[in-house]
Amino acid sequence: MWSKVPSILKNKYFLAFLAAFVWLVFFDNHNLLQQWRMQRQLKELRREGEFYRQQIERDSLAIEKLKNDPDAIERYAREQYMMRREGEDVFIIED
Repeated sequence: MWSKVPSILKNKYFLAFLAAFVWLVFFDNHNLLQQWRMQRQLKELRREGEFYRQQIERDSLAIEKLKNDPDAIERYAREQYMMRREGEDVFIIED
C-alpha cells in the first residue's frame, strides 16, 4: 500500500507545506474568504467616501454662495421654508 503512494506525498517538507497551506486558506483568522470579504467592504467604503467628499464639496459651494449673495439667501428661504414677503401670495406647484 505504501509503495503505491507517489514520492512527493512521502516528502515531509511537502506535507508540512500542504498542512500550512490548508490551515492558512481555510482555518486561519485571515483566511481567503475573509480577505475577499474585507476587500469587497473596502471597495464599498471607498466608494462611499468619494460620494461624501462630493457632497461636502457641493455643500461648501452652496454655503459660500449663501454667505456672499443676499438674493441666494432669499431664494433658499423661499424654496426650502416656504417663506414669503408681507402681502405676497405664493402658489406651490409640485412635480
